[in-house]
Amino acid sequence: MARQTALLDGWLDEARRRVGAAVLSATTEEIGRVGSVGDGVANVSGLRDVRLNELVRFEQGQMGLVLTLDRNSVGCVLLDDAEGVEADQVVRRTGDVARVPVGEGLLGRIVDPLGRPIDGGAAIEAAGLEPVDRPAPPIVARDFVSEPVQTGILVLDSMFAIGRGQRELIVGDRAIGKTAIAVDCIINQRSSDMVCVYVAVGQKSSSVGRVISAMREHGAWQRCIVVVAPAAAAPGLRWLAPFTGVTMAEYFRDRGQHALVVIDDLTQHAATHREIALLTHQPPGREAYPADVFHVHARLLERAAKLCKAAGGGSLSALPIAELDAGNLSAYIPTNLISITDGQIVLSSRLFQEGHKPAVDIGVSVSRVGGKTQAPALRDVAEALRLDYAQFLELEIFTRFGGLSDLRVKGQIERGRRVREILAQPPCAPLGLADEVALVHGVHAGLFDRLPLGLLARLRTELPAWLDRRAAPAVARIESTGQLTASDRMDLERCLSGLVSAIAPPREETA
Repeated sequence: MARQTALLDGWLDEARRRVGAAVLSATTEEIGRVGSVGDGVANVSGLRDVRLNELVRFEQGQMGLVLTLDRNSVGCVLLDDAEGVEADQVVRRTGDVARVPVGEGLLGRIVDPLGRPIDGGAAIEAAGLEPVDRPAPPIVARDFVSEPVQTGILVLDSMFAIGRGQRELIVGDRAIGKTAIAVDCIINQRSSDMVCVYVAVGQKSSSVGRVISAMREHGAWQRCIVVVAPAAAAPGLRWLAPFTGVTMAEYFRDRGQHALVVIDDLTQHAATHREIALLTHQPPGREAYPADVFHVHARLLERAAKLCKAAGGGSLSALPIAELDAGNLSAYIPTNLISITDGQIVLSSRLFQEGHKPAVDIGVSVSRVGGKTQAPALRDVAEALRLDYAQFLELEIFTRFGGLSDLRVKGQIERGRRVREILAQPPCAPLGLADEVALVHGVHAGLFDRLPLGLLARLRTELPAWLDRRAAPAVARIESTGQLTASDRMDLERCLSGLVSAIAPPREETA
């Protein structure tokens, strides 16, 4: 009994000590109540001091993101399953905005827009949490875009060069190769130092699976991050996905590295933004989109930039994708994105149906940085390529009305057809810089003139290995320096002539 009394006294003394050491103060907690909920959006009243883009917690533990502020209520998009969220339930402020994990632990992983792994792997070891909606770098922190992003796609690298820190829109009708171009660009970074982030917004799971398989098989998967918000995901997750991908890429840019983010696609994101706006009773504008849709995409894409040396010297390049309806380039969302970005790669359904892949329409495509970022070796040999090819396309139209008697025009037509053949390129087969220089120089020098058109695809396929075996020093110099010396030009011509002779059909002997 005495022992029990002693234990009780000791426990009471400890309790008194803790109570005496406790700091008592008044705390306040702002709570609201759900007014209505439906289609992944909840209207909440009572949160008078809540901020825009702040996270709130519902009674069953679900998280929501505040996207609209009205006088008596706020509009929240649910970031979790809406099951269990009902009217009159309590909603609490978190006092923080949406944040996602960033760092090298995300490389090689597939995550949702909240940074949660969905690939069945281990938990992500993040370097920290960063807000999904961050301000763009100021003007004083930016530098000139002067370094190239080698896409490995000849028609882009030779005519519409993309630079590190540039925002280049890929736009075209449905299912004509927009995603294929972006994925080829990601795959080609296997030989560079760029970290690639692919963001799928509202895409089918099968389409996303094909993209991931291509990246795993052909690219540097250990330097890739995939953010997936499928069509079946909640509207809040689909809205958040592009901002999440850019935030994850900014981690590497801010540390002096180079990153590339592909957003597939912003048309789906705009439709999600319109859906949320209509459900939260925002006034509709043109094509029922809310008035701030331009601002949303502008503040997203402005975060892509090349930083100056004082800010670390890193870069973030963006390849947003937009879908056209029946080739209507003047629709609301495409024109918005064209005005925001630094150029556009326009794909033509007519060219695609005629078998020209990638189906890039060189007449309306443009890169507003262009030759300033192009490798000098490729710029030297491709300087007049776009003009010559455009003239060929016009001349080819007139050949449909009858034969041509002018030998010079006939030669120009034949040369243009060979240019078109070398610009054709299968998916997941990006070319190195030396291979692109050799192809463009060979067609302009007339080295392919005696080769039938049907064999040019074989030449393009065999060229990389042929150059590696017979002109390895020249290839290494071109890849490392980006320059084309006179001796390297001669080596390329010698190798190209040898390859043409090896695959050309034997000539018939004359009597």
